[in-house]
Amino acid sequence: MMADKGYNYVIVGGGSAGCVLANRLSENDDVNVLLLEAGGDDNHYLIHMPVGFAKMTDGPHTWGLTTAPQKHANNREIPYAQARVIGGGSSINAEVFTRGNPADYDRWAHEEGCDGWAFQDVQQYFIRSEGNTILAGDWHGTDGMLGVSNIPDPQPMTRAFVQSCQELGIPYNPDFNGEQQAGSGVYQTTTRNYRRCSAAVGYLKPVMSRPNLTIEMNCLVERIVFEGTRATGVRYFNGKESVLVRADSEVIVTAGAIGTPKVMMLSGVGPAAHLKEHDIDVVHDLPGVGENLNDHFGIDIVAELSGHYSLDKYNKWHWAALAGLQYYLFKSGPVTSNIVEGGAFWYADRANPMPDLQFHFLAGAGAEAGVPSVPPGSSGITLNSYTLRPKSRGTVRLRSADPVHLPIVDPNFLAEPDDLKTSVEGVKISCEIFAQRSLQKYVKALRYPSDEVKTQKDFEDYARQYGRTSYHPTCTCKMGVDDMAVVDPTLRVRGLDGIRICDSSIMPSLIGSNTNAPTIMIAEKASDLIRGNQ
Repeated sequence: MMADKGYNYVIVGGGSAGCVLANRLSENDDVNVLLLEAGGDDNHYLIHMPVGFAKMTDGPHTWGLTTAPQKHANNREIPYAQARVIGGGSSINAEVFTRGNPADYDRWAHEEGCDGWAFQDVQQYFIRSEGNTILAGDWHGTDGMLGVSNIPDPQPMTRAFVQSCQELGIPYNPDFNGEQQAGSGVYQTTTRNYRRCSAAVGYLKPVMSRPNLTIEMNCLVERIVFEGTRATGVRYFNGKESVLVRADSEVIVTAGAIGTPKVMMLSGVGPAAHLKEHDIDVVHDLPGVGENLNDHFGIDIVAELSGHYSLDKYNKWHWAALAGLQYYLFKSGPVTSNIVEGGAFWYADRANPMPDLQFHFLAGAGAEAGVPSVPPGSSGITLNSYTLRPKSRGTVRLRSADPVHLPIVDPNFLAEPDDLKTSVEGVKISCEIFAQRSLQKYVKALRYPSDEVKTQKDFEDYARQYGRTSYHPTCTCKMGVDDMAVVDPTLRVRGLDGIRICDSSIMPSLIGSNTNAPTIMIAEKASDLIRGNQ
């Protein structure tokens, strides 16, 4: 094993949070920062084209995970895309920019023991991160490193979707991140100058030349090294040999809601009985590591169109070539679309004080791995819905003590009856949206669900069969003060020194929206906590 030099900070994971922290911590010339990433560079051209999302939900830039059999979803093993590339999820996601409801963060602070994480505390970090090219004011930042833009020319089907929502009674909302979350509209996206603005592009690329920042890619972290209860370094495999690096100040774990509990458990931190099953020496018995997995269970409906009105038109090579040429010459056309252009936040139960459903409209069919499509040669559209605050909780567990082996991921989807009830309402509302005049004039037939899905049980069966992850795993090393909390409100790992966790795994509960912008907020706040600016 090769011994390398020491660093002040070693960051484990080059995803959204890791890129933010690498930038912020290396602002101080007096500290040395090492960023470790298991994946490679983001040099594939599809990563940077907004429309490339459709090709990113499986393949070499993901870990190739599938879930454990989901006993409440027909025992299906569901594809579970998690990024393995610099920039993490922000390099392969659908670029949808939403932050959640302010009440989500107030819940963290006032009900879940996370002092300092109420919306009035974290709003400044959302604003600091945001470089919005359109919106400004009290709710938006314009100078941040995360580029946020309007979709330049929403697809005709997206416009028809937003009009259909209004026809159903879901009002138009020009800003899901403003004072009012409820409504329908066109999402803003994490793009800048018609290209994806991942955390790697926005935060990391501008500072890669800093002499005090070292970035190592294609390296698999084997474990965090402890001396007693203090983290002192990290051991990783660089493809040739194991390397041990020292962390003189802190090890900062930012490997995501799946990767972080895996690294912690491989390092001897987690539920003692589970670690002993795999002959791992217990450094610290911390039962919450890998527990509390909370994810959005999205259910798609798919309609076949009467003509080539959606982006499916560009599945034919000559149309795709013309679209590519238009983008190359003029930075316009379908390549500037993130596909998931439209959306809505609405109510399964109008008695709720805030929306309990989110919708994503895709101007195409079969765009993501494992999603139903329409007959070959035709065009379609897709509408996905999910319960915003699911009660079901799952786990991340080790498959073995070998770092090469993928963990066992069990989101335990639909374990709680309330989740199934709300999810079914989402499917029913989706069908009602597709039945409105503005979309109906383009629809040839609703293919999924079929006409045979009529009763409440039919819709429940449909949800169990066609639901899937929405790529929002969280909460597996949750923040708080109860016995299952893994980190305290300063993100220090309870019972240990010299180590923090700073990614989506620390969320005490899932926020009601997409999770990338909140993850970047967490890292921005973490950078101030680490530097003593709070």
